[in-house]
Amino acid sequence: MSSAPSSPLQTLLANRDWILADGATGTNLFNMGLSSGDAPELWNKTDPDKIKALYKGSVDAGSDLFLTNSFGSNSSRLKLHGAENRAAELSRISAEIGREVADASGRQVIVAGSVGPTGEIMEPMGPLSYAVAVEIFHEQAEGLKAGGVDVAWVETISFGDEYRAAAEAFALADMPWVGTMSFDTAGRTMMGITVPDMVKLLAKIPNKPLAFGANCGVGASDLLRTVLGFSVTGTQVPIVAKGNAGIPKYHDGHIHYDGTPELMANYATLARDCGATIIGGCCGTTPDHLRAMRAALESHVAQVRPSLETIKTALGGFSSDSDGTDGNAPTRERQNRRHRTT
Repeated sequence: MSSAPSSPLQTLLANRDWILADGATGTNLFNMGLSSGDAPELWNKTDPDKIKALYKGSVDAGSDLFLTNSFGSNSSRLKLHGAENRAAELSRISAEIGREVADASGRQVIVAGSVGPTGEIMEPMGPLSYAVAVEIFHEQAEGLKAGGVDVAWVETISFGDEYRAAAEAFALADMPWVGTMSFDTAGRTMMGITVPDMVKLLAKIPNKPLAFGANCGVGASDLLRTVLGFSVTGTQVPIVAKGNAGIPKYHDGHIHYDGTPELMANYATLARDCGATIIGGCCGTTPDHLRAMRAALESHVAQVRPSLETIKTALGGFSSDSDGTDGNAPTRERQNRRHRTT
């Protein structure tokens, strides 16, 4: 497995105190005209100029790293659009566009190949076997590698076995990787994983990630509570924080996130003080947010690790009293029903 210093991300991590990642993919593509229910990955082929504009928007706003438009570019998800045989192709094209943008930027920018969940529930609760999950992720990883990504980046995972399957697939493809989960259910993932659970899971994976952490979830406050949980374990693996730009609100027939650039700037510096090294945004995060985050991080003077009250005062309250470790999270039965209905 290639985790040698020759990996561009490993080199950047060794030489920088913080790295600014990108913002939203789906939200920004909806702003460009993507319709609800359409597969954004198909735009890699039909509307490459829009995908190039998406990537360039992050780079121009100061991102040191951006994710490719390949979150759902696996055979399981693409099957919903009759494109299950195009997983490798669409992944490769997403990476090729990204490579072009990064190489033209005039500075070092990391192209991270986004790998989202399969959309299936794994055995024994669902039909997806571990072996098949590895095959699905491996096919996508090879496509991303052929397109020139610097690192594979699995995100928004809820189930430990799916996370392990992705890690094994990246080992088969001989790719360095980063992996995040989404802690969106009272401090746990939808399938019940807590922050300590994830840290224990990483210890059992042979090919260690270059970084790990959390993305999406509920809001910026909740995500930083999760990052604090990672940090206090004493982990030496760099931590990723990619929080949503506030809370989604339904207005005039569209979903809008209420986080301002100022709020996301505060989130970025608090994330750094919480212990995160790779800091970006997820749903609702636009280039305007990223510019504010970049400016804030560049001028930030490190502070002591913030308290939960400090985070709450700066970014708003938490969505739940529980951080997932006190036994007060929803039951797994409830989580499974939610997964099937979303």
